[in-house]
Amino acid sequence: MQPDRLKEILTKVEAGNLDVDTALEELKSPGYEDLGFAKVDQHRNLRRGFPEVVLCEGKTEEQIVKIMQKLAETEENALATRADEDIYQAVKEELPEIEYNEAAKTLVLQQTDLAEEGSILVISAGTSDIPVAEEAYETARIMGNSVERLYDVGVAGIHRLLENQKQLRQARVVIVAAGMEGALASVVGGLVDKPVIGVPTSVGYGASFEGVASLLGMLNSCSAGVGVVNIDNGFGAAYLASSINKME
Repeated sequence: MQPDRLKEILTKVEAGNLDVDTALEELKSPGYEDLGFAKVDQHRNLRRGFPEVVLCEGKTEEQIVKIMQKLAETEENALATRADEDIYQAVKEELPEIEYNEAAKTLVLQQTDLAEEGSILVISAGTSDIPVAEEAYETARIMGNSVERLYDVGVAGIHRLLENQKQLRQARVVIVAAGMEGALASVVGGLVDKPVIGVPTSVGYGASFEGVASLLGMLNSCSAGVGVVNIDNGFGAAYLASSINKME
């Protein structure tokens, strides 16, 4: 249930245009739809400000299609992550309006206008980090934030970052996706007075241990105000950034 719909019901009750019993029947929903293999949370938007997000990994195409159809019935925006081309085509057959970002591997269903609040800046250290950065970008965008990108500005050519300090200063929250040693999050943290969310990526050679080196580097940042999410978790970084960006 969308917050606007709940307000509408309560307003009608207050104005005497809807009796309490009828309103109660409409609100009696247990808050989820049981599909047998999944219980789709229909009150997530009321509690968290955005509907349930679908992680496609580990699910069949049929399951993903049914979940996305159920989310579409709410007339809210919807997001699915870690979706490949086959999943996209399967969902598109039932929901032609679905949008697919191949790099981010996200499915976006936009059914309401986006507020584009505040300002989130998504940075990638290198081109290889862009898929994780794009996951963050798409997540932040569909959640109603104003989002900008700044890609391939890693420490190997730090002048590329320093030439874009205006963007850094204007952002309310900065997301930094970086592999290898993950140093870019610390550098950005030393340049801005805004929250910086580091996303270690699994980009790098053997001793990077599929992102563990970057994760440890970001966790040990000497720059204050740098928080860190899990390896390759662009979605988690954007969800947190959106929560910060929308704080009054």
